[in-house]
Amino acid sequence: MSEALFRVENLRVAYPQSSEEELNWAVDDVSFTLQAGEKMGLVGESGCGKSTLGRAVMRLLPSSSRIEGSVNFLGKKVFDLTPQEMRKFRGEAVALIFQDPMTRLDPLMTIGNHCLETLQAHSPELSAKQAKEKAIATLEKVKIPASRWNQYPHEFSGGMRQRVAIALALLLNPKLIVADEPTTSLDVTVSAQILQELTRLCAEENMGLLLISHDLAMVAEYCDRIGVMYQGKMVEMGSTESVFRQPQHEYTRSLLQAALHIQAVDDIANEDWGLGSEEIPAQNPILKITELKQHYTIEPNFIERLFKGQNQTIKAVDGINLELYPGEILGLVGESGCGKSTLSRTILQLIRPTAGKVEFLGKELTSLSRQEIRSSRRQMQMVFQDPHACLNPAMTVGQSIGDPLLIHNLADATKAKEQVLSMLEKVGLTPAEVYYQRYPSDLSGGQQQRVAIARALITRPKLLICDEPVSMLDASVQSQVLDLMLQLKEEFELTYLFITHDLWLARFLCDRIAVMNGGQIVELGPTKRIFANPQHPYTKTLLAAAPLLARA
Repeated sequence: MSEALFRVENLRVAYPQSSEEELNWAVDDVSFTLQAGEKMGLVGESGCGKSTLGRAVMRLLPSSSRIEGSVNFLGKKVFDLTPQEMRKFRGEAVALIFQDPMTRLDPLMTIGNHCLETLQAHSPELSAKQAKEKAIATLEKVKIPASRWNQYPHEFSGGMRQRVAIALALLLNPKLIVADEPTTSLDVTVSAQILQELTRLCAEENMGLLLISHDLAMVAEYCDRIGVMYQGKMVEMGSTESVFRQPQHEYTRSLLQAALHIQAVDDIANEDWGLGSEEIPAQNPILKITELKQHYTIEPNFIERLFKGQNQTIKAVDGINLELYPGEILGLVGESGCGKSTLSRTILQLIRPTAGKVEFLGKELTSLSRQEIRSSRRQMQMVFQDPHACLNPAMTVGQSIGDPLLIHNLADATKAKEQVLSMLEKVGLTPAEVYYQRYPSDLSGGQQQRVAIARALITRPKLLICDEPVSMLDASVQSQVLDLMLQLKEEFELTYLFITHDLWLARFLCDRIAVMNGGQIVELGPTKRIFANPQHPYTKTLLAAAPLLARA
């Protein structure tokens, strides 16, 4: 038998810690082999060690981390490579796609320059013209048009940035791609296209794929084999079919159960909570959006101006009318870059609209002063897609969650601490006293997301705008957080605008669904009707692309 592409043996990883602490292994005695052309999925809840494993094999952990065991790539010991060899190894032999694209992208460089820099570093023999052609072709594979070549990362949506990160990984035709949650912030259609592209490359180029994910349906659809991690250990490994049909470990069974709970075919969510039927309640809307527009202008660069380049207008939000009623959960679905997040930020007046009106609790927000808007935000809070970007790294978890109470003069320091500890319990960060003292960098992505949810709920708002609030959480934690959100909704009479690209999540949670495409709402109706009888071709495409876990 030929040499395995990638072999991990008895890998153990511990993060740097003070000498008196007991050694805590984030990855504990993990072994597996990956053959060329094979696609392996690595699943488990946030904090189980999946990402640590991905970074360890690329030697991207802090230098004082403790690592034991061996990692071989085509027979070479990765831990023995010199810095020069390691530089070539990363990118040319193995490429890593990170979960958070903003940690991979330089905010001062255009998307085009990101691609050119990577190619110049690894393929200096290419001429400028060849490098640009190759970069544009690779960007088009992930559905980024050449017209966006001169834009910066902040001008892209979360999902579009993730596509750039995937394109950068594909640029050098690596032998193995380690993809750490590569489609977390992508909608189902683009996610399906990119995974099809990755799996096609695996077959054509005999390339290996290690797909680290908490999305069981996606792993089931695209991977040949699956490894399940729990508390740093590999608790189950086998062909995808056998693991899904006959899970051996208790933890694997609970993961599958949680994923199926969210994808439950019975329409329990619509029956039990609020608006299951066609009619719209006779009460006044809590939020009313009228002809809302948010247009951006991309100015041509110097060269384009010479050739009479015109300003290009991006219509991120283009004439939206929407009403949200007290106590309902309205789902906003659509692909990345369609304007969902821009709409949410415009509703909150984080960005002022180009035109249109936003009425909240009977007040017209677009005409308020900054001070009045600030006080209105106590009643209208947002949970952002990327918790890492919205938590201050220099503040403890307790300070971050308590801060809004102090800003709005809702509690003194002692009362604030009591409320924060109670909220930490509610979002499942226990023991609360321990998490209160921690910093965001000490937490996994899923734990950071729970802190962000706690922070948004602490002022007891009437409306919560949730922008992909559980996209970074694994299935078991997802269902816990969603059940929690439903409990809190009853307890505090909350109304949710729930932005997601996960259709099963929208179906599980939402009373009505608005489908957004190209800055416009193309379909709006009760959840049951949208799923049973979609009218718009785009809605049909979205539904067809959503991966579904087959029940065993």
